[in-house]
This record gives sequence, structure tokens and C-alpha cells, in this order.
Amino acid sequence: MPTVSDRIAQMVVKQLIEPDLEPIFLQDSYGYRPRKSALDAVGVTRERCWKYDWVLEFDIKGLFDNIDHELLLKAIRRHVQCKWALLYIERWLTASMEQDGHRIERDRGTPQGGVISPILSNLFLHYTFDLWMKRTHPDLPWCRYADDGLVHCRTEQEAEAVKAALQARLAECRLELHPTKTKIVYCKDAKRKGTYANVKFDFLGYCFRPRVVSMRNGRLFCGYTPAVSPSALNDMRATIRDLKLRRRTQVSLADIAQRLNPLLRGWIQYYGRYTPSALVPLHRYVNETLAAWARRKFKRFRADRVRALHFLQKLARSDEHLFVHWQIGVRGKSI
Repeated sequence: MPTVSDRIAQMVVKQLIEPDLEPIFLQDSYGYRPRKSALDAVGVTRERCWKYDWVLEFDIKGLFDNIDHELLLKAIRRHVQCKWALLYIERWLTASMEQDGHRIERDRGTPQGGVISPILSNLFLHYTFDLWMKRTHPDLPWCRYADDGLVHCRTEQEAEAVKAALQARLAECRLELHPTKTKIVYCKDAKRKGTYANVKFDFLGYCFRPRVVSMRNGRLFCGYTPAVSPSALNDMRATIRDLKLRRRTQVSLADIAQRLNPLLRGWIQYYGRYTPSALVPLHRYVNETLAAWARRKFKRFRADRVRALHFLQKLARSDEHLFVHWQIGVRGKSI
């Protein structure tokens, strides 16, 4: 892992080379770039899934550990002219690492946890994937966020062909597709009614799959839309559980709100952009956690779960600004 001084030096070099590298990156590369976000990638993917029937979802196995130094340095020297920056980048890449008391020399991989690693990996994949797609499949839209990517295709056969070509391309660049995280998905909805094994995929914490969607006139139909993924919901619940709030009876509800609200606010802003109703299970879990805390905190609620719930319902109505999810109306019945 880089030391504090290494992190500072890497940040200096990153800020130096980023203005030279950023203009060459293509529009559909979203990861770790200024003025681009994961939500931008989710939004453009949402629209493309409506237009294209098939998606090749791919993941590059161990990208940060397997980037070939020779190929990466070739790309860096093409765009970075500052000699001292080149010297430092090469030193960081080739610095040996210790494992089980043994010193291991490295000829691949970027600095683990390094500030400069994301921009170096973006440059590598710019040549490995982005420009290759533009050159060989100019008619197929794609989207990449770091080592996760999607290619939208018109037919299953086209998706299979792109997958095979991508496998060969990555092998040329000494990388490989992740065998279990790479698959071909059918975008099934009310108009696309084919029967296929894979009709959903996860991308950047969102699950894309067929869902019942309400039109402006109130009518319902089956659309293909993103919502927070089950794995992301599980991770959020685990984060709350790790706080051990149910047992912290020595603190007040305001203290718990101060601890929880930054987390909730960030999750709601990100996962609530598309299909915000899918976050209701998280809100309910938060309310259940608060009810469990109240039962431990106050003797009068200890043997009466219903009274604890009524207490929180009343509080949510009188002080809705205490918790972020109460402010957006997730209270009352959802407690």
C-alpha cells in the first residue's frame, strides 16, 4: 500500500497528467473522470436498453493487478512528456512488494490503493477497449466504468460475436474476461416478449430488469428499467447493522440521526435517482432498527413492539426532519 508521501506525490502527478489525458478519453468512458459520474452511465444505459434488445455485460478479471507494464508505459510515453513524471510513474509501477516475508518483483499491475491507479487503468483500457470498439464496432453503443462495461447489440448472435472478439482482444493485451461476471442479457419488456435465461444484469449498484412501470396516464406496463440492486440493498443493511445502533441505548435519537443521516442522504441521492420506490425496504429496515433501539432504551416499550412502533410513528409526524427518509414521506405505514 502506498505511504502518505507516496499518495501526495501520486496526486501531484495525477493533477499534472490529467489535463493531457482527459481530452483523449471517449465520451462513453465514465469511471474516475471529472464531470462524469456513475449516475450518468446508468442513465445512458437505461435509454439504450430501450433501443437495443441485447446487452453484453462484461467484467475484466483483476484489472488493476494484471495491467501489463510494457503496454501501459508505451501508452503513457505517447501522451506524457514530463520526464520526472514519467520517472515516478515507472518507479511506482515496478516497485517490488512483500508477501509472506518475501520480496516479489512486479511486471504487471498498478499501485494497489494508489491515487494514480484509476487514471492509468483508464488510459490502458482506452487503447485496449474504447478505441478498439470505435474501430471494429462503430455502430454498437457501449459504456464502460473502470473494469465494468456494457455493449448493446441488436441480436443474440451479434452479442456472441462481440463477446468472442472481445475475449481475443483482451488476450492480445494480456487481460481476460471474468468468467462468471460476463454474460449476454435479453432486454425483455412489453414489446420484447422472447423467452431467454438471462433477462437482468447489475451495473454500478443498479439492477436492470423487466418491471411494472406506471405511465403518466396511470396505466401500467412492463418496462425495462433500473432500480437499486438486491446486493446493494444488502450492503446498505450490513453497513447499518455494523453500527450496532440497536444496542447503543446510552445515546439519544438525535445522536443516531446525526450518525445515520449522512449515509441515508448519500444512498437516497444515488439509488433514488431511478425507481426510488425500490428503496422502501431499506427505509423499513432503518425504522425497524429504530424501533428495536426504542425497545431497549425505554422500559415501557420493552415488551410491547406495537407501542414502540406507534411511538416512532408519532415522532415521525411531529418531527419529520429528524431522519432523511422521514422527510421524503417514508414513515407511518412503513414503520
